[in-house]
Amino acid sequence: MITAESILFLVTLAAYFVTMLLYFLYVGIKKPVLSKLAIRVQFGALLVHTAAIVLRGIWMGRLPMANQYEFSTAFSWALALVSLVFILKFNFPVLGAFALPVTLLLAAHAGLMKLNELRVIAMNGADGIKNLMPALRSSWLGIHVSTVIVAYGAFGVSFVLSIIFLLRDRMKENGFWDQHIPKKEKLDTISYRCVSLGMMFLTVTIGFGGIWAENAWGSYWTWDPKETWALVTWVIYLVYLHLRIRKGWSGRTAAIFGVAGFVCVLFTYIGVNTLLPGLHSYK
Repeated sequence: MITAESILFLVTLAAYFVTMLLYFLYVGIKKPVLSKLAIRVQFGALLVHTAAIVLRGIWMGRLPMANQYEFSTAFSWALALVSLVFILKFNFPVLGAFALPVTLLLAAHAGLMKLNELRVIAMNGADGIKNLMPALRSSWLGIHVSTVIVAYGAFGVSFVLSIIFLLRDRMKENGFWDQHIPKKEKLDTISYRCVSLGMMFLTVTIGFGGIWAENAWGSYWTWDPKETWALVTWVIYLVYLHLRIRKGWSGRTAAIFGVAGFVCVLFTYIGVNTLLPGLHSYK
């Protein structure tokens, strides 16, 4: 079963790569048929990716959300899903040309984790991968990790929209850009909605995480590096929302906050696990 899951994951990587190329060609050649094809391939890639995650869960006999590979692949899945929803909702296929490279990079990171996992299995068998440390043997695992995956996916789309916003002024005015990229005000509004969605789920994540931590370690908050950087990320987006709602704040500075917030998201996940080991640093 691990072989089937690995094959499906490789197919997913290839499909995301093809999707990215199709979006790039759409932007370069400006043929609507390419955007329609890219959307269909992205949808197909998501189906295959979903099948790989489900198969992983069946093989593990648990929710596949407990190590770096499983979270990385779920993170890329969430970004692909949320970006596709916004592409369809706002008829905005150009978003895919910016979102798919980020999705592919996250999936590639998962691929590196997968290679390391396969080496471990070849040397020591699958028991070391399947067996969870006591802190993770909890029904809170699914709730805590699934909410943070949705949050990170929404923040990822906000990051991509912020990049488009910052580049919008440098794009030459022509019929294609005017027709297929929303005006800056619209980009700002869509990004705000993504941040709002992400903040709702990140707040739930931190709250449930505190309850789980109290059950596992006897304390709601331990200032573990992962907890600390999750709080930093939450504060950055909270400041963004506060200034937006109370001061009518928008525009370039808000877009910079959107970029900075996602940089913190990436550091919270990848950087903390690599540089600042703690209670949340699972392999």
